[in-house]
Amino acid sequence: MQSICKKLTGATALGPPLKIEDLGETQVPYTVFIDYLNGLSESTYAGNTYHLLNHNCNNFSQDIATFLCGASIPKYILDLPNEVLNSKLSTALLNLVQQLESSARPIREEEEKAHKEHSPDFDQLNSQIEEARYNSFLLEQRRKTLREKLAKKERKKEKKRKKILKEGGEVPAELKEDFTMADTETVQNGDAHISTEQEVEAMEEEERKKEEERKKSREPPVVFKDLVDVKSEFDSLLALIDGKLSPEEQRSMEELQQYMIGDEGSWALSDGFLDFVGRLLNDKEFPVDVRVKIMNLLAMAALKDDVILVLHQDRKDHVLMNYAFEIDRHTPEEQQAIALFMVNMFENLSSSEWLLYISEWTYNNQQTSNIRVTTKVAVHCLLSDLPVLQDRGSAIIHNLACKEKFRNFRIRKNFPEGSLSKVFDDVAVELTMALLQYFNSKPPEEQLFRCMKALGKFVQVSTQEIPQLVQMIGPDPKTFKGTSERIDALIDQISTKL
Repeated sequence: MQSICKKLTGATALGPPLKIEDLGETQVPYTVFIDYLNGLSESTYAGNTYHLLNHNCNNFSQDIATFLCGASIPKYILDLPNEVLNSKLSTALLNLVQQLESSARPIREEEEKAHKEHSPDFDQLNSQIEEARYNSFLLEQRRKTLREKLAKKERKKEKKRKKILKEGGEVPAELKEDFTMADTETVQNGDAHISTEQEVEAMEEEERKKEEERKKSREPPVVFKDLVDVKSEFDSLLALIDGKLSPEEQRSMEELQQYMIGDEGSWALSDGFLDFVGRLLNDKEFPVDVRVKIMNLLAMAALKDDVILVLHQDRKDHVLMNYAFEIDRHTPEEQQAIALFMVNMFENLSSSEWLLYISEWTYNNQQTSNIRVTTKVAVHCLLSDLPVLQDRGSAIIHNLACKEKFRNFRIRKNFPEGSLSKVFDDVAVELTMALLQYFNSKPPEEQLFRCMKALGKFVQVSTQEIPQLVQMIGPDPKTFKGTSERIDALIDQISTKL
């Protein structure tokens, strides 16, 4: 970011800190945080916005703390500029600041030179390192939680053992086995340190099993894995653009082959890969089939768990989302490919989060964002006259509605009032209106099930506005009673909220 000096975690430019303030914990996903930082670097904290007294690193820290934890940095830090300005040195200091600003050298050119010296994989490697650090932090936090659970469990056993002894009873074997408070727990600086590492590992295994059970019981996303023959689609695309590419674009085509057919990781795709995709999508020299086939291939790429690294290349130019934003202007074949891409993006958590990013940019004189484009595509497809688009539109809305809720209230406070889900209230209202309109077309059972499932989620997200919409606009969900047992069960759930 401009004006912000990047240091290793826990380090400062002045050496070890004198004091560390604990502001809490966060549940914001790593990729959402990175997107938030990139948004700040292009808006509120761009290089030309820095001011030593009024808009500095302390303000940046405050915004980050609020976003991640819903907490504030200490007030005396934020008030420091006011103390300086109210001192006898204020006039002299302001003159000095102005003098420094007027004589400051621009850093952009030097930064660009520095970036040119980086190897092509430098930024991607940095991103992977940061993510690895974050994952390591999460693992340590998880182990800490497990240790605390184990300590609590052992304290309960000790309490029960003492009670039995006090009453003159015989202590059961399970309360005797491998247990002494001194052996299992020592306390230093208020933190529990459990010496029985095997028990910690056993609890970790138990937690993993519980997590797997939760995943099995959770409604899986609707995706379409078998609609495209990747090799055939690639060969057809190659035949359509053969002889029309620059040497660099030919390399991008080879990279795509390695990624999709050679089953290489996303590291095979260079930084300029999305520029190549942008030309295929926007150059009218190419026939419609080129756009359809590249989007179909990207739809299959969306099923890969490392596709998020490719998507992060699109933060600046928004090639994919700008193309999807104009879905209503594309041919039916292109619309179907865009819809397939959107549906399959829900296969992995990181790519589905990407669809919900709220950072805005301007396209054709309109403010838009990933969540707005995703919503537009979902509504357009669901209300289309084409059954294929209706099918994929119902899948997108189903997947959107089934996104998990934030469990941390402090994080939810940063979103619009009443937003308990990752689908904000206004988006839920727009999608609900599309659902109600779609219900009038008497949809097939599978699509009706997805849409009823989505409606059931939305009435939980916005407990007042959505039920009122259903009652005012209709049709009444009960009119679909008898379609199938699973739909009847959903209708019963929805009816309790109306």
